[in-house]
Amino acid sequence: MNNFKLKIGALLASTAMMVAVSCSDEFLEIPPVGQLSENQLSSLAGLDASLIAAYSQVNGRGNRLGSPSNWVWGSIRGGEANKGTDPGDFTTINPIQRFENDAAGGEMGSKYNVCYEGIARANNVLRLLTKAQADVTPNDKIRLSAQARFLRAHFYFELARDYNRTPYVDETVDYGSGLEAVKNDKDLWPFIIADLDFAVKNLPNTQPQVGRVNVWAAKAYLGKVYMYTKEFAKAKALFDDVIANGVTSNGLKYGLVPYYDDMFRGKNDNHQESVWAYQSAANTGSVLNANPEFDLNFPYNTGPAGPGNCCGFFQPSFSFVNAFRTKDGLPLLDRTYNSAANEVKNDMGIASGAAFTPDAGPLDPRLDHTVGRRGIPYLDWMDHPGQAWIRNQPNGGPYSPKKYVYAKSEAGTFQDNSSWTPGYTGINFMIIRFADVLLLAAEAEIEVGSLEKAREYVNRVRTRAINSPVKRGDGSNAANYQIKTYDTPWTVKATAQAAVRMERMLELGMEGHRFYDLQRWGTAQAELDYYFAYDGVKLSSALGGAKYTDKFKWVPIPQDQIDLVGKDILIQNPGF
Repeated sequence: MNNFKLKIGALLASTAMMVAVSCSDEFLEIPPVGQLSENQLSSLAGLDASLIAAYSQVNGRGNRLGSPSNWVWGSIRGGEANKGTDPGDFTTINPIQRFENDAAGGEMGSKYNVCYEGIARANNVLRLLTKAQADVTPNDKIRLSAQARFLRAHFYFELARDYNRTPYVDETVDYGSGLEAVKNDKDLWPFIIADLDFAVKNLPNTQPQVGRVNVWAAKAYLGKVYMYTKEFAKAKALFDDVIANGVTSNGLKYGLVPYYDDMFRGKNDNHQESVWAYQSAANTGSVLNANPEFDLNFPYNTGPAGPGNCCGFFQPSFSFVNAFRTKDGLPLLDRTYNSAANEVKNDMGIASGAAFTPDAGPLDPRLDHTVGRRGIPYLDWMDHPGQAWIRNQPNGGPYSPKKYVYAKSEAGTFQDNSSWTPGYTGINFMIIRFADVLLLAAEAEIEVGSLEKAREYVNRVRTRAINSPVKRGDGSNAANYQIKTYDTPWTVKATAQAAVRMERMLELGMEGHRFYDLQRWGTAQAELDYYFAYDGVKLSSALGGAKYTDKFKWVPIPQDQIDLVGKDILIQNPGF
């Protein structure tokens, strides 16, 4: 475990600093408990601690829908997962997955509040830098400000994708100086681009602590932003540089981890595929330093034979599983994977003790690195037992999540037993990984007319998948894996586009990207109609009658925020 993780834990566990005063009336001026003075924080040590506090906010600090995993906002809304479990548990997610939420819903402010806390912490660093003490050199100021502006850009990026326009607040605005009057009438994207551009120009190639961002993370992130603003040539130029020359903060040349599952194992944290990751840590004295949202998402009722033991709130969908069907080694780009001939056989409704033979048809092996299916090895625990690990099959389906779940060999090291459930992990969560960059680059290449370069990038990702079959204890493949690269040149833009978009779902599934991809492609209506037409029938109690409309392209501005500052200050998103 690196010392950056430990620093985050130590900082957030610290208490008030004792301050001596002279014998005068000043003894009545008692600082609030836990609050450091501006003079203390404007030293080099204080500025660095303030920056670490901004980094620490990235994981949401216990707000389960505020983290960059975006398991609800990206994966559940994107149709690759559903909330699962009993209809009466964590009911605030139910209307979100059905696209029936209103502005006053209990989770509408989750991401909003987390991001503005992160923005406040980043702005605090930038504000303190204007009052920096003598021990802060010009190089220190650049180093600290570049990281703070990267983090501020990240939080605004999250807000822009979910809420569209929210108030833009920088370090010049604070409580009592106009903060309450800032409207949400400005496009956030130019501010995000400006902060990331500053980070690109001022961050170093590597960092002494791997958890800190470097110039290559900033270039990758800026390229991703340009994909949202549809500035494809600018994105391509950045991705070209990142792919050819990029290294991790600890100096590893960017590349794909050879075996797919290895990138999700704690012992391999900060590997060559990790462009930017939240530095999670277990057993620090606070589970908030781990991955605090995953306590709800692991398989249910596993006991000592499996991980987590609670709560099954993140179950892969039928449509998502079916999408891993292959024909002649390639995915079904015509979207026939939900047809009776192609759907993946499942044990829905079959008791755990009853006989069941897993699907024998051809599949992409990434399915069994992403989804827990009955009869298939579940990491190093055991074969997934089916219904015994599912809380409510009629409501959630027969599948379990698998990515970022700790292995049996990681229990007690990259997993935290100090809270009500063992589902907290110290496995880093990758916000951007190299496969994401390759596939975004492939999209950009298609948009500028370089279809064959796009095929090269996609095949690079698929080659790693070919080399990643899930094995049984005897060394045999756990399923009928048939996957190959695209060997016929791409000459039609629409075909290339369909292949890249499918590859993003297969490669990055259950990692919180899906809805945002559909949103920026403009395909959410068609893809979610297809999803609800299939999964809504199979899970009628949870999804029956649900329908996406373009009103839900954005999350509503939280009603309590509008009530607080006034509807003349915060304008609600259309339809809410």
